[in-house]
Amino acid sequence: MPRKLPRIQSGALRALRPPMRAIVLLLLTTAAAQPQFKSTVPLVISPITVNDAAGRPVNGLTANYLALFDNSVPQKIQLQVVDEPVSLAVLIQVSPNASAVLDKLSNSANLLCDLLAAYQGETALLTFSDTVHLAQDFTPDSTKLRNVLKYLRPKYDGAVLYDGIADALHLLDKRDPGRRRILLVIAQQRARGSRTKLDVLLRDPALQNATIYWLTYSVFLTPFTSKTKTKWDRMTDEAKKDPLRFQGDHPFPFPEEEVGLPPDLAPGSLFNIFTSLAKQTKVDAAALLSRTTGGRTWAFLKKSGLEEAIHAVADEAHQQYIVSFSPQPDAPGVFHSLRAEVKGRPELSVRTRTGYWSVQ
Repeated sequence: MPRKLPRIQSGALRALRPPMRAIVLLLLTTAAAQPQFKSTVPLVISPITVNDAAGRPVNGLTANYLALFDNSVPQKIQLQVVDEPVSLAVLIQVSPNASAVLDKLSNSANLLCDLLAAYQGETALLTFSDTVHLAQDFTPDSTKLRNVLKYLRPKYDGAVLYDGIADALHLLDKRDPGRRRILLVIAQQRARGSRTKLDVLLRDPALQNATIYWLTYSVFLTPFTSKTKTKWDRMTDEAKKDPLRFQGDHPFPFPEEEVGLPPDLAPGSLFNIFTSLAKQTKVDAAALLSRTTGGRTWAFLKKSGLEEAIHAVADEAHQQYIVSFSPQPDAPGVFHSLRAEVKGRPELSVRTRTGYWSVQ
């Protein structure tokens, strides 16, 4: 149930479950003469998350209580109250040092489809290491996702993170504009070897049409939380259905298939430690991109922590306020900072995307 706010007349509030759609710029037309975007009726749309001092979401606010500032100038906003379906893209790192994380993800299909994408939602899965791969196109079927997640394996030694984000954003950008667009990244915080440059990614219009949430982990601590895998664990369901394996109604492994396999990468190895420390000098893409788009970053260690983080993303995404306004004309390529607040309630924590780039 929505929480009633003190010092605000209850008659002015309605029990709303605000939707989340993170579209920053609605670009309606494209210039034919040169490769730049134009909009005849530009519209800035931004998700606003409001929490109390205990971190609980504050529901039931109306547009009269919300304020949004564009370069410190208050804007006349509209508050959307129609819950729109979600298009969710999940980008997963499958480098060798992500092996333990892939094991933890194997049973997360229902959380992604039914909880985060939710009713009428659709989910796509992309993976990346030295290249980006579309593992599953958009589907509302959690069974299809489960079949992909169950058999994800580490491959190659690369981390073309920015390429993966760009591909995922462009995949989202092709969905119906009436859908909310969420990108969930499950990866380390830093990139290496990407062809896409960070400054180009930050100015990509597709980035301004989505909210990025990020689940990250320690590459040298996470492996300690995973049990040793066997050949039986790695076998496909089809292989386990061999008639020779059945004893009664259930298949059983042969003795040699229950022997533990060596880890894909030694837990806590010096290689992992040194490479992780070396990456500290690079940009923290998780913090930058999630903050820029109005999302958040969570770190996890165990499988339970991963599942709790997905729950937290779903809770926030489906309890946000979506406000929109028409910006004043400006030269193209100018960055506008955004700030949101609840009028007269400085004790509340309010978060929105950091800003948007103007278009002509």
